[in-house]
Amino acid sequence: MLRANPWAPVALLALSACNLAPAYRTPPVAVPLAYKEVAPWQPAQPADDLNRGVWWARFGDETLDGLEPQIDTANPDLAATVARYDQARAFAAEAAASLYPQVNGAAEATVNRQSDNRPLRISAKQPSYYGADEIAASIAYEVDLWGKLRNQAAAGRATAQASAADLASMRLSLQAELASDYLALRGADAQNQLLIDTVAAYQKALDLTENRFAGKLVSSLDVSRAQTQLRAAQADLANANAARALYEHAIATLVGKPASDFSIPVKVVAFTLPDIPTGVPSALLQRRPDIASAERLASAANSGVGVARAAFYPSLSLNLLGGFQSTRLSLLNLPDSLWTVGPSLSIPLFEGGRLRAGESAAYANLREASANYRSVVLSAFQQVEDQGALLRLLAEASADEEASVSSAQHSLDVSLNLYRLGATSYLEVVVAQTALLQSQQAALDFRTRRQLATVGLIRALGGGWDVRDLPSDSAATRLAANH
Repeated sequence: MLRANPWAPVALLALSACNLAPAYRTPPVAVPLAYKEVAPWQPAQPADDLNRGVWWARFGDETLDGLEPQIDTANPDLAATVARYDQARAFAAEAAASLYPQVNGAAEATVNRQSDNRPLRISAKQPSYYGADEIAASIAYEVDLWGKLRNQAAAGRATAQASAADLASMRLSLQAELASDYLALRGADAQNQLLIDTVAAYQKALDLTENRFAGKLVSSLDVSRAQTQLRAAQADLANANAARALYEHAIATLVGKPASDFSIPVKVVAFTLPDIPTGVPSALLQRRPDIASAERLASAANSGVGVARAAFYPSLSLNLLGGFQSTRLSLLNLPDSLWTVGPSLSIPLFEGGRLRAGESAAYANLREASANYRSVVLSAFQQVEDQGALLRLLAEASADEEASVSSAQHSLDVSLNLYRLGATSYLEVVVAQTALLQSQQAALDFRTRRQLATVGLIRALGGGWDVRDLPSDSAATRLAANH
């Protein structure tokens, strides 16, 4: 007589605690101790951080503050990313469900006819027509001996968390693009105002040359030169208006509105560049959603190795089936009951190299995910350094250009006075006018580029996002109520 082994449950629990996935460690990457490119206006040890979620408020512009929230409610690209995150959570919940017993019920009521000439038919007394009614329930539970199911669930959770980070990355990208387009649009407004003022000044200069030509003080050459300057400035104004229109159309698309029904009033805004604390480089690993996504995908790939390795080992399931079966519609009687209970064991004996290939693919996927993580981290440091260098060098160039504007304005004033006195030709005025306009346009361009570099730095630093914003393991597998 077989005796129950009292240690069997203990052994089963011990086996179910096995996990064949490698011990996960975040892929190693060299992290610098400090940033190399630091703008002179940046505090060395900032006490604050970026505004979480509303970093654009640092520019202090009401129009921008009103546009940015519309991305969350109306941008179709962000909506598609939200849907991908919902899919990832659903897949994670599906993987986690395999850790629990699967309970199913079934019922059927059929009328059947058997062949009169069916082989092994016992006698002709057996009815040719008979009913077969059945109601049953089954319970199946796969014992997770080698951690396959737990690793599948872990991979699903990590993938869902990576998708959440991708959503944050997409949101930050769209917010930064909107801010950049808006700042560029305001830069175009400033350029337009400059050109409007320039056209007015050139018109006065043309009137001056025409009056002097009418008084036979100068030749028609001066008039032609003044007309050329005026027409060129008018052409530049039209070109600047075209550039502004394109920025406005881009903003309309970002906030989910048709470009034909969207407009932003022209306004010259004097932005004050905000100080952006960069913190220490090691903090960047926690502040970039794309880095968090790459790390979570590496974790999912690590769990995938455990799933692939578990496929080499036996699979044990516990099964229970019970119900009632009858040839008439009178179920739930004890004589009509049926049941079956017992474990099933599946052992791979020969797979033609399929399992080995799956394991190799899982390890290769882990190496790829680890390499991608390191690549994302290196790119993040590069982007911070790039924007830091731009801010520092553009600040120097902007200061030089502002000084150039002052010098060019003085040259134009002197040349116009000399021209009125007849002490110089109008060519000197044209040269001075051209130099001043170029310096003024360059100064405005440097201002806009510094604003765009500020947005770029904020984006490179993660826009106030933090790795703590990732959903927890339970949240990553919790489906929304409307699902």
